[in-house]
Amino acid sequence: MTLKLRVLTYNVRSLRDDVEALARVVRGCDPDLLCVQEAPRLLRWRSRCARLARECGLLYVGGGATTGGAALLASLRVDVADAAEIRLTKRGRLHQRGLAMATVTKSGSSLSVRVASVHLGLDAEERISHAREVLDLLADGQGRTILAGDLNERPGGPARKLLEHGGLRDLGPESGPTFPARVPEKRIDAVLGAVHVEVLDHHVVQTEDTGLASDHLPVLAVVRVG
Repeated sequence: MTLKLRVLTYNVRSLRDDVEALARVVRGCDPDLLCVQEAPRLLRWRSRCARLARECGLLYVGGGATTGGAALLASLRVDVADAAEIRLTKRGRLHQRGLAMATVTKSGSSLSVRVASVHLGLDAEERISHAREVLDLLADGQGRTILAGDLNERPGGPARKLLEHGGLRDLGPESGPTFPARVPEKRIDAVLGAVHVEVLDHHVVQTEDTGLASDHLPVLAVVRVG
């Protein structure tokens, strides 16, 4: 028995850009799950997250102000359980960070997968500390875990190495840069998976709309979980 999922991760820059273009990008990717970073987190943030979900043809699962901007949206194809909004340890005056996660399954499969959205910070020491916290929070995933987000660190960085040593490997090590969107140079957005997550397709999404929608390019991973 296996479970196939389309997972998209996207830093949406607090919806400061062209939201219609953003929705077109997401709809074109047709994700089962959308891991959002820099989701709305100020005035009426829950309703704005829900509106974003509707415009993308998805449902709002959780996250936003409660997680420092990490959020999770899901397709009607997915059954969601155990949704959680978790704040990571705040360091001094640095921005609050968090994790939006849920256990998901699809009809026709008895398997469940833990999926989490995260946005690590700009401070290197904080990234390492938060990577350890994330691994502890996802430790009970039994090898069926997906972590996606803006890691604010290139491949080979200390936080990414820590996540890899903890069992969450980069599902697209050969894929291209994701930031900035118009002239991408850095691969800081990624989808990571545990041992039972098999990659079927993985690519950075770049269309006529992506330069209008955000300052990051989204990453789409199609996976099979066994």
